[in-house]
Amino acid sequence: MKKEYILALLRITIGFVFFWAFIDKVFGLGFATASDKSWLNGVSPTTGFLQFGTEGIFSPIFQSLAGNSIVDWLFMSGLLLVGVALILGIGVKIAGYSGSLMMFLVYLSLFPPENNPLIDEHIVYIFVLLYFTTIPVGKTFGFGSWWTNMKLVKRMPFLM
Repeated sequence: MKKEYILALLRITIGFVFFWAFIDKVFGLGFATASDKSWLNGVSPTTGFLQFGTEGIFSPIFQSLAGNSIVDWLFMSGLLLVGVALILGIGVKIAGYSGSLMMFLVYLSLFPPENNPLIDEHIVYIFVLLYFTTIPVGKTFGFGSWWTNMKLVKRMPFLM
């Protein structure tokens, strides 16, 4: 199989990880979020994790953010936009940086990792997302070629 196909499938798969987290938290589909804890039911999508899921040396900082609606909106917008961008292959560069930042913040909220003194899956996601910022991974199985030729994107290359 060609390298481009594998990278495109990796991009779409990671995009689906972000997008699915958004969908499950909005609708409470019963996977990571119970239906009575959905965002549509008025429950904060971040409070449970920030209050009870964080641990380690940075946990007090993250626990202090629990219940903040701005944090909820930033988190949910990030999940949706990063997920959709990666799935469609548009804005992959900004999605890669944004997704990396999200993963780094989650990593810090759990630092040190449970099963390794330094590395966990969040670090792997960070490096894969950062790698996506260096290559035209959105062109295979995506709309990256169309996106990069748009006038707005040409004027504002950070949108690539």
